Amino acid sequence: MPERRVWKVSELTDQIRDLLEAAFLDIWVEGEVSNFRAAQSGHLYFTLKDARAQIRCVCFRDQVRGLKFRPEDGLHVTVRGSVSVYDVRGEYQIYVSHIEPVGLGALQLAFEQLKKRLQEEGLFAESRKKPLPVLPRCIGIVTSPTGAAIRDILRVLKRRFPNAHVRLYPVKVQGDGAAKEVAAALNYFNRAKFADVLIVARGGGSLEDLWAFNEEVVARAIVASEIPVITGVGHESDFTIADFVADLRAPTPSAAAELVVRSRQEFERHIAEHQRHMVQQMRYWFSQRRHRVRDLQTHRGFRQMEVLIRRRRQEVDDLSSSLAIGLRLRLGTTRQRLTKASARIGSFDLRGRAAVVRRRIDQHRMALVAGLQRLMAGKSHAYSRAEVKLARLNLRARVAEKRHAVERLTAQLSVQMRAVLAAKLQQVKAEEVRVNERSPLRILERGYAIAYDASGKVLRSADQVALNEDISVRLARGELGATVKRKKGS
Repeated sequence: MPERRVWKVSELTDQIRDLLEAAFLDIWVEGEVSNFRAAQSGHLYFTLKDARAQIRCVCFRDQVRGLKFRPEDGLHVTVRGSVSVYDVRGEYQIYVSHIEPVGLGALQLAFEQLKKRLQEEGLFAESRKKPLPVLPRCIGIVTSPTGAAIRDILRVLKRRFPNAHVRLYPVKVQGDGAAKEVAAALNYFNRAKFADVLIVARGGGSLEDLWAFNEEVVARAIVASEIPVITGVGHESDFTIADFVADLRAPTPSAAAELVVRSRQEFERHIAEHQRHMVQQMRYWFSQRRHRVRDLQTHRGFRQMEVLIRRRRQEVDDLSSSLAIGLRLRLGTTRQRLTKASARIGSFDLRGRAAVVRRRIDQHRMALVAGLQRLMAGKSHAYSRAEVKLARLNLRARVAEKRHAVERLTAQLSVQMRAVLAAKLQQVKAEEVRVNERSPLRILERGYAIAYDASGKVLRSADQVALNEDISVRLARGELGATVKRKKGS
């Protein structure tokens, strides 16, 4: 009988583990993922199965960091690793070091997974995206300082917006750490408030080259940005996660620059549109006022205005004639009174009266001389009364005084008559100016005209006449005969 050996469970398990690890040190296994579970420690646990069998798998945290996508139930993958035994449960399992999806690249799968997750969170919704500023004072650019993207952007801005203020935050646009630098640049612009709009751009490349803009950290930074973000990553056919969460996606970096300055062009078009609208409104307003003037021109009151003006002119002529006649009568009466006064003054026999007065004066003087000798003492007051009486009898002084009074009254009358005549003439001129200003003939002098149909009625609408119908047009000076060849409006 062979010697009997009793194995302990741990010894047998160790032996089996050694055999499996030696035989299956580096293998590739294909299967479907099921029972996927991510532990808090960062390790991934799942089962790989096919139609007839299954095997447990574990991917430790150090290997998870290198994965470009996250496994999930139902996903068909190929795993690389080694086979060993988990002593505690006595189960053999694969320690996974690398996972690849079957039929789809890892990067593309990771892209689709992140896109789906962010879309479910609502980060792609149009409602959360911010509008671009109308006229950005400063444009922030996040890209490589040596790439073609920055040259394209600056060339477009210089051509379309020469006075644009640009701030560049240089970052890596591919490779390790590129995503963190892009996110840090976005956070910097939002903290410093240095820009009104941000452009995140890089040139074209493969999916691996553009992968920094598919990282979740970049997407979260764009979503958290208070400044509107425009992405211009790759070529027109390239789409990244950053494009979906950005406020506006441009197919290329140069197109992103055009989208920034397009707001200014829209603003200018908006101003031009308002200007056209204002011009239309002004034309409509002038058209209404023009029609109103035409209606007033054809109004009955304006048709009778010429008759009223003629009547007023005749009244002015009558008043002027009456005024002239009255002035002549007044002047004649004054002259007659002056002539009568002069005749009365001239009819006096001044020499005879003067001789009588002299004799009377001599008689009084002789009497006074005789009496003076008697009344020398204490009778001087009688002599004074005699002198006053002699002064009253001085007719030459009285005649001169009356003549001066007549001349003064004549001068005053002449001045008053001239003032009255000037006031009346000024009033007549003011009335004539007012009448001329309100005359419809003055309106015709400005270039307007009045059209009449064959019966003499005023035309207010094109519907009142027919084609080839004769009409007459009243101008400021003269009248024209015309025939309707074209109608427009109603």
